[in-house]
Amino acid sequence: MNVSNPFHAQSYVQEHVEGLDEPYYENIPTEIIDEFPKRIINKVDSPDIPMNWSMNPYQGCEHGCIYCYARNSHHYWGFSAGLDFERKIVVKRNAAEILESQLRSPNWQGDPIMFSGNTDCYQPVERELKITRSMLEVLLKYRQPVGIITKNSLILRDIDLISKMAKEGLVHVMVSLTTLDETIRQKMEPRTATGIKRLQVIRELTNQRIPVGVMVAPIIPGLTSHEVPNLIKRAAENGALSAGYTMVRLNGAIAEIFEDWLQKTYPEKADKVLSQIRETRGGKLNESRFGARMRGEGEVADSIRKLFHVARDRFLGGRRMPEFNLQAFRPLDRGGQMSLF
Repeated sequence: MNVSNPFHAQSYVQEHVEGLDEPYYENIPTEIIDEFPKRIINKVDSPDIPMNWSMNPYQGCEHGCIYCYARNSHHYWGFSAGLDFERKIVVKRNAAEILESQLRSPNWQGDPIMFSGNTDCYQPVERELKITRSMLEVLLKYRQPVGIITKNSLILRDIDLISKMAKEGLVHVMVSLTTLDETIRQKMEPRTATGIKRLQVIRELTNQRIPVGVMVAPIIPGLTSHEVPNLIKRAAENGALSAGYTMVRLNGAIAEIFEDWLQKTYPEKADKVLSQIRETRGGKLNESRFGARMRGEGEVADSIRKLFHVARDRFLGGRRMPEFNLQAFRPLDRGGQMSLF
């Protein structure tokens, strides 16, 4: 589905019932669009996010997760939140260069950075472009603390860099895990690593003494919510040190995209799932208020919250992520010489 961009006066549509337009979006290859930003570290103003800074080497994501809250950000590039988000990928080839420039700034104090805050920094295109790897090299050089979140096993390619960062207390990794039902995963997250593979990622990172947790996100009431205890249990068995969660957010165009997908993919469950989502959002499909947008409110949200906390305490009790080493950042690398002042 390719929903219209609200900033466009016109848009392409598929309306002919005889099917004349059906091939329009079929077999469209991924298009790489170069962007050369002046900044890569961005301030995060949301109180719902644990870190104050984030960076994203890519906009748009080939993973194609139907629920992804980042889809709406594609509108600002002039694209649709639907198929355009999955097939028109904006890449920042100069990200490592810009990152180094910002880390060398006298104003930068080495605060932890979230990598990425929007789309997955280990999405498929990274295998060829290696922008994320080049950024990790810069982070290691400056001993800059970073938190990585991904659902792609490609992160294991960079285990050499990440393990060096871990030895100095500079990295946390969170592996996103939504379901271990492969039938659901294939339909909901079509180009991601399998759930079993993500558990293997947790195990391999743990074996390298890299602190890793699991992000059970997003939880979809009536579709994946029953899996929460088992997801945390399996993650713990593979070495996870912590767990977090968010409730599915159907903000902006994502509500239309998700509902269309749900009605077509799980018509027998659609009404129940949508009804439970509305129960967590005050009768709507989305709630944008800080504090409520990530976790939801009401009986359904409370039930899921309790289920999560009981499972976390049972399977991860006593475990915790180590603190970042905030003293390791190397400010003297900024200009090659010490300041006189």
